[in-house]
Amino acid sequence: MRIVGPEVEKVVSQGSMLGAPPRAAPAVPPAMQELFTMVGLKKVKELAGELEAFINVQRHRETYNLANAPMVLHMVFKGNPGTGKTTVARLFGKLFHSLQVLPKGHIIEVERADLVGEYIGHTAQKTREKISKALGGVLFIDEAYSLARGGEKDFGKEAVDTLVKAMEDYKNDFILILAGYTAPMDEFLRLNPGLKSRFPIQIHFPDYTVQELLDISALMLEERQYRLTNRALNKLAEVIDRASNVPYNDFSNARLVRNLLETAIRRHAVRLRYVLRPTRDQLQTLESCDFSPGRENEYTLYGSPR
Repeated sequence: MRIVGPEVEKVVSQGSMLGAPPRAAPAVPPAMQELFTMVGLKKVKELAGELEAFINVQRHRETYNLANAPMVLHMVFKGNPGTGKTTVARLFGKLFHSLQVLPKGHIIEVERADLVGEYIGHTAQKTREKISKALGGVLFIDEAYSLARGGEKDFGKEAVDTLVKAMEDYKNDFILILAGYTAPMDEFLRLNPGLKSRFPIQIHFPDYTVQELLDISALMLEERQYRLTNRALNKLAEVIDRASNVPYNDFSNARLVRNLLETAIRRHAVRLRYVLRPTRDQLQTLESCDFSPGRENEYTLYGSPR
């Protein structure tokens, strides 16, 4: 159920008093609900709400034969790894399907190797095949700036040209989302003068705060039926904070948290391997020793670092 503000409640109430039946707020699409359960991403959620409102208003304008603004929904997602770009792209596909913008709403996820061939003409063929599979849904290209790798003679330029043509030929049939680090994406968009203007929606995915990453870890642990002691929680916070403050480090956000938890779960298993009848509590509880300081980038098996 959508939560409405006091101004909306007042209007609905007044309408009822004047004899008009109160109108229920429209149902929130499941994809929107799922997006709003995600930790952080305030600006992304605001944009999703704006897009939903825009699409619905265009539908209402059609019923009165009013001119509609063109819906160009190709997007650029910029930010570090683990900030939710791929997850949001999948949810946008579902959202636009529920809003009848996309007939299928599926997502085709590709990278440079899926688009760039080895000889002249091969790249265009491979790229067209991926575009064809994405029709009715979303084509998501991660690390899209890699298509500009190698300069003018690289076949990546052929992939970009093919994508640009498809955006014109199939402008209402699929949504193209390019994703990658912020600075390389900005540079990539400047390489082709007509490229940036074809992506009216550009979203920055900021790094999560330490508290947001702890909230994400709580969701991951709940799904896996584990929990942390207070000391383990403090240790996890210390490790995350240290990793987020390393200069020139590619901070991987939720991916780092997932790796930390998976490593801790393996160390937890090592601790319990000689316990003949571990209790339910022991099987669920991660201790601070499972988050050894300075080892967050190591994967441990049977207690020995790689």
